[in-house]
Formats: sequence, structure tokens, C-alpha cells
Amino acid sequence: MSRVIGRIADLWRFPVKSMQGEQLDGAHVSVAGLVGDRAYALLDCQTGKVASATHPKLWPELIACRATFVESPLPGRQLPAIRIELADGTAVRSDAADVNAVLSRFFGRLVELARAAPKDFTIDQYHPDIENLDPEGHRNELTAPKLGAAMYKELGTQSLVAEDSFMDLAPVSVITTSTVDHLGALQPDSCFDVRRFRMNLIINTMERGFVENDWVDRSLHIGDEVRLSVAMPDPRCVMTTVAQPGIPRDPEILKGLVKHNRLDVAGWGLYPCAGVYATVTFPGTIRKDAPVIVV
Repeated sequence: MSRVIGRIADLWRFPVKSMQGEQLDGAHVSVAGLVGDRAYALLDCQTGKVASATHPKLWPELIACRATFVESPLPGRQLPAIRIELADGTAVRSDAADVNAVLSRFFGRLVELARAAPKDFTIDQYHPDIENLDPEGHRNELTAPKLGAAMYKELGTQSLVAEDSFMDLAPVSVITTSTVDHLGALQPDSCFDVRRFRMNLIINTMERGFVENDWVDRSLHIGDEVRLSVAMPDPRCVMTTVAQPGIPRDPEILKGLVKHNRLDVAGWGLYPCAGVYATVTFPGTIRKDAPVIVV
């Protein structure tokens, strides 16, 4: 049964994977997601892996850097340059001749600002020592999972993202204020700031609990144009626990998700989840305060 579930409270785009992003009043959405979202990532030239805050010891400053477009990106057109503000106050544009040198100097590793994911899209991911965090049993361990199209190819299933995309599993991530508020009520000593989850769409909802858990295989109609198909719950990792500008480190965040919201994700096993992943069935423009209907 169709019903209005709420309205868009916030829109976020993250031009560089694992960096801080930009809060928007409106966003163009293509079949690939919010135009410009996760358009770039840093490649570790030594390992060939994509830099990710899921390995906080190797990339401790990555999530403290911020990337913004110098002008609004438009669907079907070449993306404009981005401006990267590093945690030490240095700034560099993606179209600068020395961009890779500036980034390498800051991170202390030879890196390249890449516009397309490698065919073997791999990251380093640290699994904290938490029981039932990972269905494969990894605890206090570093693994090197594939993501994006490379992961789907390894699984032998159709990819939900383009071959060169830096998206993890699907083009759009969605969370409700109900889920964030519910987690805060269950675990009041932790700061469940919605920014920890790095979602594209935050929906202001009045219902209680993990309301989006029931949206898998359903559609979201947003405003007059955009239609999303909810593909799976959004599995969470150590990135939700790391410190961000204005948000303290909190290992208890992930423990709370393990305790209160472990879900089956696409038949791959039980993971701690918050929010959902979706694909785009009808592109268009999303604006803040747009109504959201669950169909």
C-alpha cells in the first residue's frame, strides 16, 4: 500500500570517496546516482587499491579532508573540477597540474586522484574485535574486499553499478531520521550523528524504529520525478566509528548496530545495518523538503 513516509531533510554528495562532502539544497539524479557523487577516489600507487577510511590506521586523515565541486555538475555533461581542502588547511583543485604531488605529500604515500575505478576495485578494510560483526567471522583483522562492479563479477551476479564506478554496492544510499533517533534512544551514551553514515538522502520521518528495513524490493517516489528501487539494507563498517570533524571516535556505534539491527544483506549473510541502498529507475531532480512516498 502506497503512503507518504516523510520528506527529504538533507541531501549529500561526496565528490571524493571517503572524504567529507557537500550538503545540497537540490541534486540532479541520473541512473548512476546523484551526479558527481563518489566521482573520484584516491588510488594507492604502491598497492593499486582504492584509499578508504575503512582502514583508519593507514588513512587516518582521509575522512577529515573535504571535497566540493567548483560549480554544480549537470547530467550528461563533463564534470567540473573539484576543490579538495586537506586537513592541514592546504587546498588543491582536481585540474591543477600538481594535484597528485600535493595529495601524496599530505598523505605520505604516492597517490593518484582517479576518475574511474580500476577493474579490480579493492580496498583495505579493518574489522574491529566485535562478535557477530562479520558473517565470515573476521575479528581484529584486516581484509581486502572487492567493491562495486568487481565484487559483483566475483560473485557472478549482475552489478548494480557501472564498471568504472566508485560506489560500494548501489548508486544511492538512504536513511531515515527514525532510524537515527531509534539508535540514539537505544544507546543514549553514543552520538548517532547522521553524518557518521555518509548517506545521500536523509528522510525526515515520524514513525518509530528501523522503518526502512521494510522497504527492500519496494519503490520510493521522491517529488514529481525521481523514482528509486530499494535493493538491500546498507551494511555498516568501522567507518561509522571513526572521528570526523565535529564528531568523536566511538567504537560503541558499531557494537550497537550489531546488537540492534543485524539483517540479511542480499543473501550474503547477517550484517549490522542502518539505512538502505537503492537503484534509480527514473532520473530527475531531488530538492530538500520533497515528499517521499513508499510504494
